[in-house]
Amino acid sequence: MSHVTTIAAARRWMPVALALALAACSGKEETPAPAAEGAATPATTPAAPAVAAKVQSMGTEQLRDSASRALAENRMYAPAGDNAIEYYLALRDKTPDDASVKSALTDLLPYTLIAAEQHLGREDFAEGQRLVALIEKVDPSAPALPRLKEGLTKGVQVAAKRTEDETAKVKKDAEDRAKQLVEQQRLAEQRAKEADAAKQIAAQQDAARRDSERQDAERQAAARREAEQKQQQA
Repeated sequence: MSHVTTIAAARRWMPVALALALAACSGKEETPAPAAEGAATPATTPAAPAVAAKVQSMGTEQLRDSASRALAENRMYAPAGDNAIEYYLALRDKTPDDASVKSALTDLLPYTLIAAEQHLGREDFAEGQRLVALIEKVDPSAPALPRLKEGLTKGVQVAAKRTEDETAKVKKDAEDRAKQLVEQQRLAEQRAKEADAAKQIAAQQDAARRDSERQDAERQAAARREAEQKQQQA
């Protein structure tokens, strides 16, 4: 089958397949959103090429077959390196005058736009950045592109700021707990010292009481002996 026939056949059912893929956008094409604390990574690492190197290295017929198979399996824009839009982009680079390839990319673009917005909304910035790069590769003048890029930049900044605030809060909470522990230890030591002092005072008072009782007993005994002596003398 010629490449025109292959792409034409694929385009006849592609809108239905795209609609099904979009309806199942939370299925196999989507990847879980990363944790917020890693959200700033895409903005600080170099962006990978929009089209994977292994895709760019494929031959024309291999690209056509892979694109048709990706459409049939609802791999419109994901996973990276094995999806219809990357195959068509590589095919467009090799056959820039093929109108059917350009038309296929035009059909795929709206769904890639929606997917990019969904990933940015979930703060999946790595995947969102990849999809934005694909959109820019398809059409550098796409009206939604500036908004998506701005959303990506702001989203990363907001996530990074939130992570920074959360980190600062965790640090402050840890410092507050450390201060509380130090204060509790100080109070415990102070109470222990007060208890020891109270025991010492009580021991001193008890010793003084016993000494006073002993002295009183000795005086009374001396008085009795003296009275007995006087009585004997009399």
